[in-house]
Amino acid sequence: MRKLIYAMNLTLDGYIAAPGDDIGWSVPSDELFQFWSDQVQATELSLYGRKLWQTMSSHWPTADQRPEATPAEVEFARRWRDMSKVVFSSTIGTVDWNTRLVTGDAVAEITRLKAEDGGRMDIAGATLAGAAMRAGLIDEYVLATAPVLVGGGTPFFTALDNWVNLNLTETRTFPGGVILTRYETRR
Repeated sequence: MRKLIYAMNLTLDGYIAAPGDDIGWSVPSDELFQFWSDQVQATELSLYGRKLWQTMSSHWPTADQRPEATPAEVEFARRWRDMSKVVFSSTIGTVDWNTRLVTGDAVAEITRLKAEDGGRMDIAGATLAGAAMRAGLIDEYVLATAPVLVGGGTPFFTALDNWVNLNLTETRTFPGGVILTRYETRR
């Protein structure tokens, strides 16, 4: 059975985007960017909701071709393009860059994918991750918490029907006061 990981940058008050989908607060240090790049390298399959897919696919497929791209950005862009991805959406018609589109029941498809043999899966996007949280499908949470308060926006966590008990498995500090915490779901 595959492990499903929900990992993102978030504000100290729990948001992955400020009002207006503003993520300007989340510019990572070189070390944090490398951490995320290594996470992409270690991921066999990434699951995206429409909104985050559109954000990522508008930048990373060609980011390595920009003259000002850093070596780390070139590496991340290549890893991102090469990684297998699934996008869950009923409003877009096509996807590219080693990606498959699912228009049906996201929870049923994620459950099916988890039951397969294979490497780790990451889930990205608050709405999609929220559905997986409520269904009890997430095995690990990785939070890179930035020392900023934005007062509203898109929350990292969704409203749940039941408690989810977790075990802290890692803490790490990055430049700029970002604290990474990793939790496993206690089953």
